[in-house]
Parts: sequence; C-alpha cells; structure tokens
Amino acid sequence: MSFLEKPAPGRLLLDDTVPLTAVIEASQNLQSHTEYIVRVQRGVSSENSWQVIRRYSDFDVLNSSLMVCGISLPLPPKKLIGNMDREFIAERQRGLQAFLDSITQHPLLSCSLTVKKFLDPNNYSANYTEIALQQVSMFFRSDLKWEVLEPLKDIGWRIRKKYFLIKNKEQPKEMYLLSWVDLGPDKFLPDKDLQSVMKLLTSLSTPYLCPLLFSSTSESSALLIRPFTEKGSLRDHICKVKPRESYLKKYCNPKKSQGLELQHIKLYGRQILEGLKLLHDGGLFYGHLHASNIIVDDGVCRLMDVENGMLGVPSALRPAFTQLRKINTTESIDIFCFGHLLYEMTYGRPPDSVPVDQYADVPYAAVASVLQSILSTEACKSGMPTVLELIKTPLFSDVQLQHSEKLQIKVPSRLKEALKTAKESLEKRLQEEQRVLHQHRRLTRAQSHHGSEEERKRRKILARKKSRQSAFENEEDVTVRNNNNSGSGASSPPTCPSSPTPPATTACSILTVSLGALTTPPPPPPLPPAMLDSSSRAAPPPLSSSGGAGGGRTALLSSIQAFSKNKLKKSETVDRSQPII
Repeated sequence: MSFLEKPAPGRLLLDDTVPLTAVIEASQNLQSHTEYIVRVQRGVSSENSWQVIRRYSDFDVLNSSLMVCGISLPLPPKKLIGNMDREFIAERQRGLQAFLDSITQHPLLSCSLTVKKFLDPNNYSANYTEIALQQVSMFFRSDLKWEVLEPLKDIGWRIRKKYFLIKNKEQPKEMYLLSWVDLGPDKFLPDKDLQSVMKLLTSLSTPYLCPLLFSSTSESSALLIRPFTEKGSLRDHICKVKPRESYLKKYCNPKKSQGLELQHIKLYGRQILEGLKLLHDGGLFYGHLHASNIIVDDGVCRLMDVENGMLGVPSALRPAFTQLRKINTTESIDIFCFGHLLYEMTYGRPPDSVPVDQYADVPYAAVASVLQSILSTEACKSGMPTVLELIKTPLFSDVQLQHSEKLQIKVPSRLKEALKTAKESLEKRLQEEQRVLHQHRRLTRAQSHHGSEEERKRRKILARKKSRQSAFENEEDVTVRNNNNSGSGASSPPTCPSSPTPPATTACSILTVSLGALTTPPPPPPLPPAMLDSSSRAAPPPLSSSGGAGGGRTALLSSIQAFSKNKLKKSETVDRSQPII
C-alpha cells in the first residue's frame, strides 16, 4: 500500500484500543503434542469472536518476547515426561488461562503487537515497520533535503504509528522526529478539511503546543515532522528512563519512578490547562493528553500530537472513559485525561483503575482536592469540571506564567463548522459504545445475581412460602364448602384450622333430644297407607338455626350451663295406643 494509495472500498478501520479477551475452550491431543483451542473476543459482543489454535511452544515464544517488560508472567513450566497425561493437560490448561488473563488485563502488554498477533493473526499480520519505511522513502524522493538517520523502534505503544530520527541536510546538527500513522476510526473530517487543519497546525506558534514543522496526509495515512527532544517526554522524566528504549521496557515496570515536587506540579498543571483552554477556544478537539504526549522545554510544558484527534486516532485512555457515561464530550475527555496525568505527576505512576476515592499518603492536600473533583466516584457520575474551574482552584490560581499575553487560535468560520460536525460525530460514536457497554454490564450483573447462592436461597424461601400459602387457602376452601354442605341449613362463621372451636350444633342437639325425651309423649301409631294423602303428610322438621356467631352462641351456652332437671314439670302420659272399637 503506497502513501497515496486509497483505502479499499468498505475497508473497516479497526480500533486497536478495544480490549481482547481470551478463553481456552478445549484441548486436543495429536500424535506428539497438545493443541489448545482459544476463543478470542473483541469488546463485549459475542458475535465478534473467533478461535485460534495454539501449542504450548507458542505460549513460550510469546512469554519470551514479553520478558523485556520486566514483569514475571505466570507461564506454566515445561515438562518433558508425562506431558500427554489427561490430568497434566487439564492442569496446564488452567495455568495457560491464568497466563492469558495476566496479559489481556495489563494496559500496556495487551496493546503490544506481539500479543495482538498471537490472539488476532488475521488483522495484525502486516509488517507495519516495512510499510512505514516504504512510504517514508516515497516522501523523501519528492523532498531531497531530508535524510533518515535511524528508526526508533517501539518507542511508542501504537501499533500503526512508527517513528524515525531524521535530519535536514541544510542543518545537519539539528535532529527531527518523523512519525507515520494510519488514520483511525474516529476520522470524520473530509479530506479537504483535514488538509486545511493540518496546514493550520503547522502555522501555529504558541508556547504551550509543540510546533509541527511539516505534515502530509492522504486518504489512509499521515506523515508528520516535529523537533526531536533528547530529554524525552514528561513520562520519561517521571520514570527516569532513556527516551529511545522500547516502551515496554521503559514503562511496564519502572524501578526509579518518582512523583514531582509541588512547585512543578502546580506550574506544569497550569501550563497544560492553558494549552487545553487554547485548543477548546479554537474549536479543536484533542483527547490524547497523557504524560508521553508532554515535553518540557526550558521549564514550559508543551502538548504533542495535537493532530491525533483530527486524524481519528483512538485515545490511549478510551477503554477507561468508555465505562463512564458522563464522560461523553471531547472537553470532558480532556479533563479526565488531565486527572490521570495529575495523579501520575503526584505519585509517579498512573492510577490502577478509575474511580479513585482513596488517596493513601497523598503528599499535598491541594492536589488531593483536585484529584477528587475529577477521579472520584461522585465526579465520574455527576460530570467533569471545566478547564476554567480547574484554573481557578487554589492549586493553580496563584501560578505565575511567563507568557501572560492572551493566546488564541484563529480558525476560519467554514473550517470551524467542519470541526464542529466532526466533533459531534466522534461524540456520537463514543456515546453509542458507552450505551452498549452499559447494557452489557446490566445484563452481566443480572445474570450473576440470578445465579448467586444468596439469590437461589431467596427463591427457595419464596417458593416454600407460596406453597404453604396455597395449602392454607385450599384447606380454607374445603372448610367453607363443608360448612355450607352441612345439615344445619344456616351458614356458620368460618373457623381457623389452627385453633378449632367445639361446634355449637352438638350441644344444641343434645339439649333438644333431652327435652324431647322428657316432655314429648310417644307418637301415635301410623295410619294405614290408604288414609295418607299429600295434605296429611307430616311436614319436615324445622331447620334449627344457629343464630348469630356472637350473641346466639353465648345465650345457648349459658342456657345449657343453667339447665336443672329439678325445674322440669312432671307430665302425665295418656296411652292412646289401644284400638278404638
């Protein structure tokens, strides 16, 4: 692909900052070795996943290439005898999974080209250094005053950005930094407007922005030239490392990193805020503020790679702020990145995760208050402060600047409108990605809660309660139906099965029978069948009523208790059973 070559139609610009996750699904034994089937997924969508097959030797090569970082990774040891046993393979698979997790969860290792090739060979098989050399050579053919001194291999973390140390033949003692970069997925400016913006940036001369000496853009990439600083970036100064070394060696496990003194934190922070204010007032969006993009020249901090936002290159902190839905504008992204940078200037290392609510052994109280206004849970939920609000804080308000004159970037109105449209498109893509991540987190939490031991116990308790309630209701229905179908003829009040009450109808029946036996004479003999008719048939005995559930039952029980046999009147029996002649 040449420097002026157009991208293929329908080409998908890959976002290298989207994290990859890897899970070893299974293993298979071949004749002399074992292969592990790894399921790799980009982002949170399970549809964007694929399988790669790797042997243990592939894991060993990956571990060897990452040893430069100075971190001891948990790769399972080699075994020559018995390495085909089923139990050993299962144990090794668990160890290899832990090895993959430690890599994919590390912010720097997960972005390295070696890891990307291991997990996604289809998208990272190209030789980007060779491509960059070809395009740089084509550029030098058209401009003979430049000469390449040496490639600066892996001094930056971006896979699709390469650096070269060059010089101007007319000024052989001056060295310059040439960078070649692929355009990213957030490139929304039309090509003509992008060229206008790059021309504007090369013409700027402000104290808080690193000068851009030359730029050339095509429909697929850009080439940039700026002065080279031997002292390196602000992160090189904090970590106390050599600028030309590999970024994995410099930043993964620095041994001598140290935070800055308060006076430097105040001065550098204020200068960086002035640079952000300058960009925001001019309508230029940045989003790439971190310690590696800051150089200190004669006590003045300058922002580098200001053009990255217009080139569509994704931010290094994108995986962090996509988790926070309130950080959804380019201005809030810059403030969030400034909070990260301020933390690193204070502690000598970036924060492990965000939000940050505890600041152990914070050396300066004024710094802690600013950090809390940006990195705390409350700030991440409610929103970021503005640049002006930060400048007015006690930490930065009393800083005396060398350049007190009012600075501004004059942007033509037509170009400012194009920048505004591109900025809105960039923010829209970010907000859509944040929405998808939010839905995925909610679904994950719901599934985790539903499958938790506590939730299973709660569902069992609810099921038991529901079963007991259903049984109670069924028993109550049976009791009501039995009472309605009983011979009393009148409805009786429902009774609770747990505290049964002796039925009142039993005592009433005993009293009726006793009184009838003492006062009622024996019945006459039955009449012949011929003498019976419908009008002379005995009517059925009247149904006894139980009265009310309250007063009637009480009166009946009191009458039973007051009954005395001596109070009964004696009766004379008239025997009419003899036949009449």
